[in-house]
Amino acid sequence: MHLLFRTPALRTPFLGAAALALALAAGPVLSPAAAETFRAGDIVVETPWSRATPGGAKVAGGYVTLRNEGDTADRLIGGSSEIAERFEVHSMEMVDGVAKMAPVEGGLEIPPGETVALAPGGYHVMFMGLQRPLAEGESFEGTLVFERAGEVPVTFAVGRMGSREAPHGH
Repeated sequence: MHLLFRTPALRTPFLGAAALALALAAGPVLSPAAAETFRAGDIVVETPWSRATPGGAKVAGGYVTLRNEGDTADRLIGGSSEIAERFEVHSMEMVDGVAKMAPVEGGLEIPPGETVALAPGGYHVMFMGLQRPLAEGESFEGTLVFERAGEVPVTFAVGRMGSREAPHGH
């Protein structure tokens, strides 16, 4: 099973608040751009990316597509990065019009033969205690830690602030 989320293209130069809310609620957009791929055991990690942050920001989100090509479930249980003090796997859901984020207890399961997308508006990683702002066009090193596959070094590309898709060419 391959999960790919898309929203309709918006061609108007200005979106009102209602249209913007509708576009954000419609779900994440994953770029068809060429993916950077990393592998450990049965786990394939595609297109790690983050967004540029304003000066003074202490947190940033990280996004990636995880594919389990094996016969046994695995779990993303943590990680680290060179740009933050802490790395946590989070979920995000809308409750009564308010975005609620929380750490995923016990790790995020990647079922055998399945793909799990960490994307804006859903599961994601949180880089907490940023050591510096993230700038569009740069990249930074990180490590994803899986229960079975172990550590997977990856490179996160940094896209446009507020973007809902991976930087093009990544």
